[in-house]
Amino acid sequence: MDDFELGGTRIAPGNEADVALPISTMATGYSSQLAVRVVHGAKPGPTVFVSAAIHGDEIIGTAIVQRLINQLSAESVAGTLMLVPVANIFGFLNRSRYLPDRRDLNRSFPGSANGSLAGQLASVFFSQIVERASLGIDIHSAAVHRYNLPQIRIAAGNTELIELAMVFGAPVIIESPLRDGSLRAVAKKHRVDMLLMETGEALRFDRLSIETGFAGVMRVLNHLGMIEASEDLPEVTVPARSNRTQWVRSARGGVMHTVLNSGDAVRKGDLLAVVAGLMGEEPEEIVSPIDGVIIGHATLPVVHQGDALFHIASVAHPERVGERIEDLTDAIYASAPEGFAEALLDEDEVV
Repeated sequence: MDDFELGGTRIAPGNEADVALPISTMATGYSSQLAVRVVHGAKPGPTVFVSAAIHGDEIIGTAIVQRLINQLSAESVAGTLMLVPVANIFGFLNRSRYLPDRRDLNRSFPGSANGSLAGQLASVFFSQIVERASLGIDIHSAAVHRYNLPQIRIAAGNTELIELAMVFGAPVIIESPLRDGSLRAVAKKHRVDMLLMETGEALRFDRLSIETGFAGVMRVLNHLGMIEASEDLPEVTVPARSNRTQWVRSARGGVMHTVLNSGDAVRKGDLLAVVAGLMGEEPEEIVSPIDGVIIGHATLPVVHQGDALFHIASVAHPERVGERIEDLTDAIYASAPEGFAEALLDEDEVV
């Protein structure tokens, strides 16, 4: 088995290394860098990357990648793993979704070495990480004041991705369209399969997201033959599958009182929330337009007319899905250490 080379660093089989890939020169004159942990296994196998914080405030994936770094060793891995705890270091430092040039990294791929700051970062990430792999797992969270139920999003019609998404074991799998300039869209053009995990909320950690993400990645690596199965992982819930989701928006501005949250099963006409004026006047009921399961919700009670409040995935047998999600949540929180406080819940990227 050959050495693995990244950014001028050579890693021998059965070894690990932290590699800093130069991105650009900042106003200070110092170079900015993309940090990567390379785990080059002792035995042959596929090359996979796991990345987090492409949007700098979506830090839940950082915690998941850190846990993978602590858990995995090159001696026990077949193939090569590239673990990226923070893809967008600029947004991460500024607690912002975007880069200093106000661009969205996940709309800037494949990037350009001579382009904007976002283009330079996208170019380094794509050419050095993505193109080297056969599979990528990219972890996102909801925006500020929103929460996402753990879910996997995949390109439609890819049977191999459906199989991997089922193995991952998140509560819901969504076949969603690809957007121009996104990592998933460009990766597909270069025949790199992608699992995109959406979970939790911006700038916060929560146990359900971390446990689901870590266990899901480990199951996928085991399925690919890269690691041995672990008996410590929670049992897989059978994911619900959906190819249609719908946003529910507020019909008026005011103060929202939620009735249901992410993970709850709904039927068409079920009450989701009530929005009333500052004095509680003229309350407006917000109801579900479809049967399904809530995969995301707003947590900020102060809303404007037209604000997206709930994201609902159309699924068969919503009540069964809701029961499985409740069982998974109960199992994870039952194992929480003493004194652990459950984080507040939230949601995703709203178009």
